[in-house]
Amino acid sequence: MGDNKFNLYNIKLLMINPDKFRNYTNDLPDVIECYKDQRKYQSLDFYDYAINKYCKFERKASFWELFDKLSTFVDLSDPDTNLSNHQHLYQTAEAIRNDGLPEWMQIVGLIHDLGKLIYVMGNDQDGTSMKKQWGIVGDTFILGCQIPEEIVYPEFNKLNQHYNQTKLGIYQENCGFDKLKCSFGHDEYLYRMLKFNKIPLPDEAYYIIRYHSLYLWHSYNQYTYFENETDKKMKPWVSKFQKYDLYTKSPKKVNEKDAKKYYDNLIKKYFPTIIYY
Repeated sequence: MGDNKFNLYNIKLLMINPDKFRNYTNDLPDVIECYKDQRKYQSLDFYDYAINKYCKFERKASFWELFDKLSTFVDLSDPDTNLSNHQHLYQTAEAIRNDGLPEWMQIVGLIHDLGKLIYVMGNDQDGTSMKKQWGIVGDTFILGCQIPEEIVYPEFNKLNQHYNQTKLGIYQENCGFDKLKCSFGHDEYLYRMLKFNKIPLPDEAYYIIRYHSLYLWHSYNQYTYFENETDKKMKPWVSKFQKYDLYTKSPKKVNEKDAKKYYDNLIKKYFPTIIYY
């Protein structure tokens, strides 16, 4: 492939050695602080507060106006890249496209982190700003129950309000994920935004959007005691997407001008001219 195109060969080489990713042993202070604050401040009360504050969807913009809001956003919880999320979304979508996967999954690759645009209406106190991101990013976990030790930085679990909860906590076994409340962030925000705008994506897409940061579930097989039959059916799709989200991170940038020409046609198929956010 030419210099301006995404080098899928390099990505496949990186996928052979997944230990290069999600390595938190030599993290920068910003990464550690972000996860510490997330574990400390995420709670059922914060979830309800954030949903009420950020999920009213009263603002309006075109898709590409929203997409471009991530052109300068760098995820403080991510040890794998210092590129903007703008590039990460193109890299993910291009890898999915090059593997010949359906158009709806290419769109998911392009938009899966779009919820991080919360920062444009957020603030430091809520962890929803460029400087403080614990209310936007990081591995998610289920609120109101015990946090599994497999989570990144488990030593911070004791800071959480739900630390002394049982495994099931406030929920019932096999209640289904739609009855659970995940730590609030860009996943839940985007899921609700797409539902509000009635974007015609399949259920598999909505599961990927909502749970792609729930590594405890799709990568470490935790929370299986909450699954119903629908969750079990959808989980393989979330796991399949995870490799594209994770292993496509590369310092080599996608040619955005060329990529946008292709994805603009897909966006027009699925998204209205104006989106509420």
